[in-house]
Amino acid sequence: MLEGRSCLVSRLFSSSCQPETKWCMTYHLLEVEIGSSNNKRQLDIDSEEDQLQRKSSKLLDSWEGLGMSQGSRELSNNRHHAGNSSDSDSLIHRIGRDNSISCLIRCSRSDYGSIASVNKSFRSLFRSGELYKLRRLNGVVEHWVYFSCQLLEWEAFDPVRGRWMHLPRMASNECFMCSDKESLAVGTELLVFGKEMNAHVIHRYSLLTNSWSSGMRMNAPRCLFGSASLGERAILAGGCDSGGNILSSAELYNSETQTWETLPSMSKPRKMCSGFFMDNKFYIIGGIGGNENTVLTCGEEFDLRTKTWREIPNMSPGRGAAIANEMPATAEAPPLVAVVNDQLYAANYADMEVKKYNKLENRWFTVGRLPERAVSMHGWGVAFRACGIGLL
Repeated sequence: MLEGRSCLVSRLFSSSCQPETKWCMTYHLLEVEIGSSNNKRQLDIDSEEDQLQRKSSKLLDSWEGLGMSQGSRELSNNRHHAGNSSDSDSLIHRIGRDNSISCLIRCSRSDYGSIASVNKSFRSLFRSGELYKLRRLNGVVEHWVYFSCQLLEWEAFDPVRGRWMHLPRMASNECFMCSDKESLAVGTELLVFGKEMNAHVIHRYSLLTNSWSSGMRMNAPRCLFGSASLGERAILAGGCDSGGNILSSAELYNSETQTWETLPSMSKPRKMCSGFFMDNKFYIIGGIGGNENTVLTCGEEFDLRTKTWREIPNMSPGRGAAIANEMPATAEAPPLVAVVNDQLYAANYADMEVKKYNKLENRWFTVGRLPERAVSMHGWGVAFRACGIGLL
């Protein structure tokens, strides 16, 4: 595969209980921690107190790597007083709370489960979400890959340490399993959108509690939309409502407040489109619109400061020459796009090419080939996203 920015890969399953033929991918730097002893294991942020000694000893190694030998010795003392509220404010007495947190935000997320088990003070700190906010503010980033290969199951991979992890299994019913689904990672959450009976539903995974919940609703529930996230905020645009009507509306989700804000509508309704952030602006490209399921070649740009949309003609990478006239528009996957260093790339699965978008000239040009093993069915089955400073 092309070398990889941290991404979230999810499978989009077809509706009406048909065979699985469709794949979809969204991405974000989702904060996830895993255990450190096995290649695959469950998250351990909520480990029992009887694991304290084992977890704490692993923690000391990571702190030594930061050159914090004095802090490690103090942390070793703290572990003998797990649950003692006297260390609540300073965390690591000799360096104080501020310096303790400064060190913690630079620890690998892989170690957060171990650190949380040292005592209640550390556990409370991680569950509050404070560290993840500080990581964003200080530009601390770890690139991970998240994907779903089985219904209701999610896994994550740390490409630096070569570790896999399982998220808890989602709880759902047969209707949800057979419905169209989209996914989005934003802040410390993973959102999976689907449908149960006659209503849209959102399943939300929280990194802070290592658990799934449901019940959250958008202002205008939808499916087959385009979306992307930037920090703790995400934008969802277009899609279809429960009646199958194609939408032009858009919403902004804030994961820290868990609130939805209705945004101005796009100039054109569209579904099965792709969204991304570039130069701190949100873009939506491609998709299908109109009563006759017309393929849209234009894109639209949303300025978060002015909250206005601007249409950009011919921004979509287009359909491959080999399939442009051979199948209905609804059979093709949404545009496979990725942004690296504010540069937009696209995978043309029909011609097995990788293209780059020229912002000034508003045109696409070929920069390479997709690997021969990147097979797909009309684009379904290929995952194409940014990972760090490369493409995955």
